[in-house]
Amino acid sequence: MKSDSIVIENKEKRMFFTNETLRAMIIPLFLEQLLVMLVGLADTFVVSFVGEAAVSGVSLVNSFNTIFIYLFTALASGGAVVVSQYIGRKWHTKAKEGISQLLMISVLFSLFLSLCILPFGKSLLQLLFGRVESSVMDACITYLRISVFSYPALAVYNAGAALYRSIGKTKTTMHISILSNIINVIGNIIGVFVLRAGVAGVAYPSLLARSFSAVVITVLCFKEHDGIRYDKKYIFKWDKEMLSRILRVAIPNGIESGIFQFVKVALSSVIALFGTYQIAANGIAQSIWSVAALVGVTMGPVYITVIGQCMGSKDIQQAVYFFKKLTKITVAFSIVWNLLVFAITPFMINFFSVSEETKHLVILLVLVHNICNALAYPFADPFGKGLRAAGDVKYTMYISLGTTIGVRLILSYLFGIMLHMGVMGIAYAMCLDWISRGIIFYLRFRSGKWKEFTLI
Repeated sequence: MKSDSIVIENKEKRMFFTNETLRAMIIPLFLEQLLVMLVGLADTFVVSFVGEAAVSGVSLVNSFNTIFIYLFTALASGGAVVVSQYIGRKWHTKAKEGISQLLMISVLFSLFLSLCILPFGKSLLQLLFGRVESSVMDACITYLRISVFSYPALAVYNAGAALYRSIGKTKTTMHISILSNIINVIGNIIGVFVLRAGVAGVAYPSLLARSFSAVVITVLCFKEHDGIRYDKKYIFKWDKEMLSRILRVAIPNGIESGIFQFVKVALSSVIALFGTYQIAANGIAQSIWSVAALVGVTMGPVYITVIGQCMGSKDIQQAVYFFKKLTKITVAFSIVWNLLVFAITPFMINFFSVSEETKHLVILLVLVHNICNALAYPFADPFGKGLRAAGDVKYTMYISLGTTIGVRLILSYLFGIMLHMGVMGIAYAMCLDWISRGIIFYLRFRSGKWKEFTLI
């Protein structure tokens, strides 16, 4: 027995991440994401006092904006995977070059998208949501015109956050998020209740808060962090080899995220056919869903950092061990969190200035979502990010696209329109997407094929 305990102790010492280091990563990330999600909920709550048309407009544009937000996140994730693997290999100079190149390409990409959206935003909204009421469309146009200016700030913040998450220092991004969200919440209250600026009253504070976060994290990233920081020499250099490594992960991830969000936008245009009360219920439910999904969103970067460093060091045994350990943590945490969110949902929706019919529909939507989010989403999303961190990016992209289009999109049309189930039908299709994707990803893990890829 004594010799066994010595073996276990020595094994624990060789671990890349102890329980303490995992907690030090997960808890700040969770709190940060909680604040981010609560601001989305606060935006919807505050704008509900402007009217259901404003809630609907903000909801529809947020689904459109999320396409680009996810593209920035995909790009940052590509950088985080590469940097994490370099850290695992202890090639800190390469890690510094990679994170600097990530900042450069993030700035260029976000500016390009912003310049493309600005002149054509109104036409795109009319194309996607042209059949909504005129008051809803006016709210959409106002919100988009302001929020598009925050795209570069979002991309820059994501690049900086990728550095801190790659080295496991998630407290820094948490502190920035706290300050940013204080700015946002206070701005929302002033914009809507003091200045009575309507939709613009929640759009401008978001722009200000995102700009603040981008500036602060960029300044911090120029400081030394275990030999890894932004370096001007690499920021103003086009390193084709390094960029190709980042984009090798980012492009499949970006294609997957972009098409996924485009499908959601397409479904939003379908939801727009169901009437104002269903649009409003869906918008409020999505804000609550974003809070319920918090555990999955939190654990994604943890999988990337942990599995990325294990694979970078070529320690397959630890990668398998942490895959299993992180999955147990994610599922257990997710069940508890989703139960808690659903329990307080009836209380939360009493604060929204909407009809009783809308409130009842919100509760049903949250119930369906939270059951699947607790049991299926951990395998469909954060588990999949672990496979990507190992370099298995094309397979995960193909599966995600297949289930998004073949399950979510087709079944949403079948359930929502053909079977007249409305937004509830779209929620059921979403859950079936997660279930099928999660099963396939788990089978991929069991097959061991993800162990065969090399990124650096």
